[in-house]
Amino acid sequence: MIETTAVLGVAAAELGLVLTPGPNMMYLVSRTISQGRRAGLVSLAGVGVGFGAYMVAATAGITAVFAVVPALYLALKIAGAVYLLYLAWKILRPGGVSPFAPIELPPDSSRRLFTMGLVTNLLNPKIAILYMALIPQFVVPAHGRVWLQSLVLGAVQTSIAVTVNGLIVLSAGAIAAFLAGRPLWLRAQRFVTGTVLGAMAVLVLNDRTRPLPA
Repeated sequence: MIETTAVLGVAAAELGLVLTPGPNMMYLVSRTISQGRRAGLVSLAGVGVGFGAYMVAATAGITAVFAVVPALYLALKIAGAVYLLYLAWKILRPGGVSPFAPIELPPDSSRRLFTMGLVTNLLNPKIAILYMALIPQFVVPAHGRVWLQSLVLGAVQTSIAVTVNGLIVLSAGAIAAFLAGRPLWLRAQRFVTGTVLGAMAVLVLNDRTRPLPA
């Protein structure tokens, strides 16, 4: 049986992560603004499947593989950190744009929107570390089936992430309209988002947490 503290711990951690600018938020917002809410929601469906993939992997005990072969975990962290630094550079460089800035992007098909949402989430280092290092710490073998605890805690994370990201998609247009008439706010948003992404990359690289067997 899962303790309430475990559920609340995972919920609090996920809420903090999903509200922090990251690859998922940037992709969903930019696609929603450029192509509309429907495109944003289709992209969100791909992101949701990505969460499901992580949840299944954690339930199957994939964290045990990373615990036994730490080099794989290190490679994942480095790749994720490089990806975050690339995103930060795109935003902070001269001429960089905010994810809330209206830009013309070629419309993508629903299939590509879904696929890009899925890939973006699978490459998201925040989610990888959440499932490989954080959630396993809330799993207590003495409380029952480990796979069931992992599944329930993963479902808690996914529910919160999809709900919050859905609200972001639905409000992206209004936020973009607000920032469009306030260039100073738009520059500040760019600075904050780029800085947060860069700081996250540094934290990921310096993180000494090891994945725990599920």
